[in-house]
Amino acid sequence: MTFSIIVVCYNAGEKLQKTIESIRSQTEKDYEIIVEDGLSTDGSVEKLTPGEDLKVFREKDEGIYDAMNRAVSHASGRYLFFLNCGDYFEDDTVLARVRHHIDIDLGGQCGRRPHIFYGNIRERTTGAAVMSNPRIDDFACYRNVPCHQACFYDRRLLKKRGFRTCYQVRADYEHFLWCYYRAHAKMRYLPVTVTSYEGGGFSEAKENRRRSAAEHRHIVRKYMSRRQIFTYQLIMLLTLAPLRTYLAQNPVTAEGYQRLKRMLYSGEKG
Repeated sequence: MTFSIIVVCYNAGEKLQKTIESIRSQTEKDYEIIVEDGLSTDGSVEKLTPGEDLKVFREKDEGIYDAMNRAVSHASGRYLFFLNCGDYFEDDTVLARVRHHIDIDLGGQCGRRPHIFYGNIRERTTGAAVMSNPRIDDFACYRNVPCHQACFYDRRLLKKRGFRTCYQVRADYEHFLWCYYRAHAKMRYLPVTVTSYEGGGFSEAKENRRRSAAEHRHIVRKYMSRRQIFTYQLIMLLTLAPLRTYLAQNPVTAEGYQRLKRMLYSGEKG
């Protein structure tokens, strides 16, 4: 089994069915779908069409990251991918193209060193295609790691060490840094727009933004020196990070901003 597509849900309504349909429309069929449901009461899980490709686990959990860890324990694919309810694959060839790149890199084998293959996303709130940083280094880890909806994780990484549930908003960010700094995973950028990303989720809610910032400060102190953190904070200040965030999130300016970022990233890659 190449892919385990993990969908965590709780009272997701019609979004759950649409997300599952997005997976089942893929031309690449070497996958399983793991639905980890936190005991929904809206009947959304019961509406799913059964099949050999779909496994549903209904368990009480302690939040989204605990549910993701539980889902990992049921997964058998070589690569794990987390697709949130309300998010969809960009088109029906995504898994086929990702597998093509993996096969080119690894020849169909797992390899001794675990990988995270990651691509790009499209934000539905702005309509902009968002390119992930093609080069992961210390500064990239501080400011801009790929979101988990763009990442295909070697299963060994998550079996060895799951998401730390003490982080309510940024456990996926902390885990990415653990993979890079502690597990020494190889980060491989793929020129594939993976997910049509709904946005506006738990981590982006207004009341969680302050928590997100506090968790970010705590996490980077675990993996980076004070000198690194000071340097990167200064760079962010001098490069007008708040203004760039506004431009990226504004539907009027988002596509132009992302186009410029893609040009800069393409230059770095070259």
